[in-house]
Amino acid sequence: MPLNIEDNTFNSNEIKATNVRYEHGTVSRTKRAKVLGAGQFRGCTVWFTGLSGAGKTTISFAVEEYLVMKGIAAYSLDGDNLRHGLNKNLGFTAQDREENIRRVSETAKLFADSGNICLTSFISPYLAQRELARKLHEDAGLKFIEVHVATPIEICEKRDVKGLYEKARAGIIKGFTGIDDPYEAPVSPDIVLCSDKDNIHSINDCVQQVVSFLQKNDIVPFDCVDTVRELFVPGHKVDELRQEAETLPQLEVTKLDTQWIQVLSEGWATPLRGFMRETEYLQALHFNNIKSVDGSSNQSVPIVLPISVEDKDRLKEEKSVALRYNGKIVAVVREPETYEMRKEERCARQWGVVHKEHPYQQLIWESGDWCLGGDLEVLERIRWEDGLDQYRLTPNQLRAEFKKRKADAVFAFQLRNPIHNGHALLMADTRKRLLERGYSNPVLLLHPLGGFTKNDDVPLNVRIEQHHAVMKEGVLDPDSTVMAIFPSPMMYAGPTEVQWHAKARIAAGATYYIVGRDPAGMKHPGHGDDIYEHTHGRKVLTMAPGLGQLTIIPFVVAAYDKTKCQMAFYDSSRHGDFLFISGSKMRQLARDGETPPPGFMAPSAWEIMSSFYKNKAKMQS
Repeated sequence: MPLNIEDNTFNSNEIKATNVRYEHGTVSRTKRAKVLGAGQFRGCTVWFTGLSGAGKTTISFAVEEYLVMKGIAAYSLDGDNLRHGLNKNLGFTAQDREENIRRVSETAKLFADSGNICLTSFISPYLAQRELARKLHEDAGLKFIEVHVATPIEICEKRDVKGLYEKARAGIIKGFTGIDDPYEAPVSPDIVLCSDKDNIHSINDCVQQVVSFLQKNDIVPFDCVDTVRELFVPGHKVDELRQEAETLPQLEVTKLDTQWIQVLSEGWATPLRGFMRETEYLQALHFNNIKSVDGSSNQSVPIVLPISVEDKDRLKEEKSVALRYNGKIVAVVREPETYEMRKEERCARQWGVVHKEHPYQQLIWESGDWCLGGDLEVLERIRWEDGLDQYRLTPNQLRAEFKKRKADAVFAFQLRNPIHNGHALLMADTRKRLLERGYSNPVLLLHPLGGFTKNDDVPLNVRIEQHHAVMKEGVLDPDSTVMAIFPSPMMYAGPTEVQWHAKARIAAGATYYIVGRDPAGMKHPGHGDDIYEHTHGRKVLTMAPGLGQLTIIPFVVAAYDKTKCQMAFYDSSRHGDFLFISGSKMRQLARDGETPPPGFMAPSAWEIMSSFYKNKAKMQS
């Protein structure tokens, strides 16, 4: 006999199935989570309720996408979508609405029981229905989180994307929630959201509110929250910590160590709490990833504090150690631990080559054979007093700047060399492509590296002056560009290091990352060939775990087009029309006082370069 879908006589309390019993599976929630790599059971239901047009589905889908990109299993159940399938035989009478929510509640419970974070977006106007949904979950030992999307009816009606409010006001639709049928707002919801459905920052703020709640309730790890872990002590405790530090055993650190203290304290390496302990060091070295109570995070380079054998013996029993640079206490390490650093093993794994004349490896070979790890408490921002501190913006400061500029996309470009017009062409083309994708205000993060660099690289102050000249001449648009200094030392570790560069830009709020040819690479200090294949950095970035929320934009080869007297994207069919000016060729032209062809670099920017190399040549002679 065919099913009569018009017969909507349901009784949710009536059990019609007989001769059935509930069968318990043999896979526990904990076992399922462990085997499938979730680490812990995270199953729960996040129930979005609110008026039609409040933004429930928009936020639910945004939370789903955010969690999935973080590697967390999540799935959205939307009211309209379920009425296309499971609930297509239900209308909008009070009885049908009750049955609709009962089915949704049972379905959500199954998703949650499987370990998913189930996100439901239904008007679900009645308190009793939502309480039954909660009880259904709690009786099964599952968390139920009620989210009230409390957008006022005036705003919902103004949006009226489906034209439903207009029809309800005209009497075409009867029993419409908020018009001629009541909406019973939650009495004590777990989360209250106010949504501006058309504002990207408002939606992101709502997502973070939900994710923060999940994190505080131990459903998702700390690194799921889009936040930056700074390691500064609160301002009112600085004097107290400084006084304590004077009584502690002290360790003098190097400039390089202090650069890493700056990186850690400002949150670039979130969620690290300080210099790596041995377990973190081994995970970074062997897996390019760290797993801890804070979750799983891409961390491709070790961030360690080398110490001598003498300091290891002196400090191994201490509970706290003060770090001093140039005679000034900058931080305290809590609950420190010491462990051996096998230098050859580290170099082989991090760089893939071992050579004592490699610029950063040389620093490792000159440092101690042991490391001191532990949580950092940093007294205040590291300042170098070199006239450039104003450009050393922290991740939180950069996020605030992007929000102030109302950026709906941030694309980052790292460089340790002067900008020529080929670089500028790529950055301008990237912004154009983002606009074509529908973004209204993509902002460029021009982010020169400001830590240790090798001796033949252009110094930071010269690069910053040169970058300013490029923007002043309009080659880059100052209104859509934020220039800041990335404080990390340069390790010249190729595809391994470029993951670190990308991860750190995520902390600053970047959503797109431009990766160039042979990123973080260099010539072999022995035979002189490139250490790394020049496309591997880009390829590794597209596959690296933990970086999925960052879209990688490959560097398109630009060269000097002799027919147009300007930098242009290389066209292999006109190979003879292009002139390739390498970095070494550019430096040679500057040293010799020659001028590159017009259109290669902004004239005032070239003058800065030329003056630097001419002065350097005079000093060397």
